[in-house]
Amino acid sequence: MDHRDALGRDAHPGSPGTAYWVTGLPGVGKKTLAQTLASRITASGRPVIRLDGDRLREVLGGRFGYGQADRHTVAQVYARLCRELTAQGPDVILATVSMFHDVRRWSRANIERYCEIYLRASVDMLAARHPKGLYAAALAGRIRNVPGVDLPIEEPDTPDIVIDDDGSKTPAAVALELFRRLRLAEAA
Repeated sequence: MDHRDALGRDAHPGSPGTAYWVTGLPGVGKKTLAQTLASRITASGRPVIRLDGDRLREVLGGRFGYGQADRHTVAQVYARLCRELTAQGPDVILATVSMFHDVRRWSRANIERYCEIYLRASVDMLAARHPKGLYAAALAGRIRNVPGVDLPIEEPDTPDIVIDDDGSKTPAAVALELFRRLRLAEAA
């Protein structure tokens, strides 16, 4: 078995896992990409824990809202959880909006193996394809606290990987692009 992670770093048994922080606006495809990445890494023989920001909110007891302050607190919790889990050896893939510079800087400084993946798409494109109508409702003022609409976002300034999606890419094409950049394409 190859003892390197998807970024080519040593990943011998007993070494820390890699935290793959998959971020982007709501509806961009973070969860789908995280599921596909988890399957690929698991197939390579590495243990993986997949975390989804929406499901983690339930685990935290549903006590956090969607305003800026609560989103920031939740992002800090996610970062610390990733540090704790990767220190025990498995790779962790987190799908989360968490658009805060200080949280990503903390993660990069405190998680030994951190890989930030930014799925970048415009609000207009997401509004056109979002199945739940989240952006249409936010743009019409019917709902609040939508990142990129009425909540400011801090786009990643030093992501390891940026994948731009103008709406023409299928989830499989996005995944293949990521795998190529993570050196997982040969298993595709």
